[in-house]
Amino acid sequence: MKIVIVGCGKIGREVISNLVAEGHDVTVIDNNSAVISDITNVYDVIGLCGNGADSDILTEAGIESTELFAAFTGSDELNMLSCFIARRMGASHTISRIRNLEFNDRSLALLRQHLNLSMAVNPEKLAAREIFNILKFPSALKIESFSARNFEMVEIRIKQDSPLHGMSLEHMRKKYSYKFLVCIVQRGDNVYIPDGNFELQSGDKVAITADPIEIQKLLKSLGILKKQSKNVMIIGASRTAYYLSKMLLGIGCSVKVIDSNINKCEEFSELLQKVDVIHGDAAKEDLLEEEGLESMDAFVSLTGMDEENILLSYFASNKNISKVIAKVNRADFVKMAENLGIETTISPKYATTDIVVRYARALENSMGSSVETMYKLMDGKAEALEFNVKSDCEILDVPLKNINFKKNILIAGIIREKKTIIIPAGDDIIKAGDKVVVLSAGSRINNLSDVIEWG
Repeated sequence: MKIVIVGCGKIGREVISNLVAEGHDVTVIDNNSAVISDITNVYDVIGLCGNGADSDILTEAGIESTELFAAFTGSDELNMLSCFIARRMGASHTISRIRNLEFNDRSLALLRQHLNLSMAVNPEKLAAREIFNILKFPSALKIESFSARNFEMVEIRIKQDSPLHGMSLEHMRKKYSYKFLVCIVQRGDNVYIPDGNFELQSGDKVAITADPIEIQKLLKSLGILKKQSKNVMIIGASRTAYYLSKMLLGIGCSVKVIDSNINKCEEFSELLQKVDVIHGDAAKEDLLEEEGLESMDAFVSLTGMDEENILLSYFASNKNISKVIAKVNRADFVKMAENLGIETTISPKYATTDIVVRYARALENSMGSSVETMYKLMDGKAEALEFNVKSDCEILDVPLKNINFKKNILIAGIIREKKTIIIPAGDDIIKAGDKVVVLSAGSRINNLSDVIEWG
């Protein structure tokens, strides 16, 4: 599929990397020639130096035959204008990054309508939503939702003293009689889609699918269910902090934000008057302790520097804070954070990339099913995809035990009539209108027919 990307910053570059890996024909536009040179040296793309709203540049990019156009520059206005012009010149679908706090849901809907945007994405708001979901359910390292939050996948870490250490999955299912599925396990650099004989070990990162209530019952039985965070300290008065604070206030949480920039503090305090905003340097241990760090349920570091977020989170984790989360953009720093005991990290660019890649796959796909949700899991080594099943799907009404699935593919859940959650067994079938969650490790899945080993 022909795709044009405008803006090759952190988010644009991550999107480009994933789309190239998906096999798309990608053209990139940026007004910095050094950036274009670097991108074209690393990735198999066509690079153009110029303004993404310039009709001559867009013509050179082949905009009239472009199926997907996405703008990720640092300017909302340029992104929207680029998308508007690209659509007028023939681009079939457009995605714009829009970050301005002044754009509420209603104004964004109007912008999408009048600019004919296919999608507007706000990386900071996506990251805030991810953190918010974890703070509501702090037992998890990560939470992914499917089918309008009726079905979830949570990642947990098996601790040294966990009752699951050395236990096979078959034994686990017999001992804990809840409706759940251990669908993927990461052990070191290896990722497994396990069978019943697979034995869990301490240190494993495990993904479990179920409806939210069943997951809570399971984690309570395992003795690792933590209470929802109520007192939250956030470092950095950023856009992500704003969205997160607003969400937390909405469920009655107490929020304290610390930033060393007085102007940011004043602006933040005006926007959210119920937040306790502190002007100060969070790198000073005395300040954190004076502001009640040890009495907090959760600590979230959202400064613009990965290194600072990791160090501050490491300090907080040693104060026995129940949940510590760090914003980390660099992939090589994520492993460093984990080695320091910081198990939960988030990055706005990864959440945005998942959405764009999912949209691209949905555009490609026309047979049997359509991609509704897609997440990268286990450090990008696996994927979870949610499909809407159409009436012409090739595996309708066939018991799952009779389907020859490809290696490292698993049907992790079936949602029927929007409310019935089915944890699949061999006799279960897929019906038209179902939503099906598929786990894949090492294979690219565009539609449900891709899970079958033909031959």
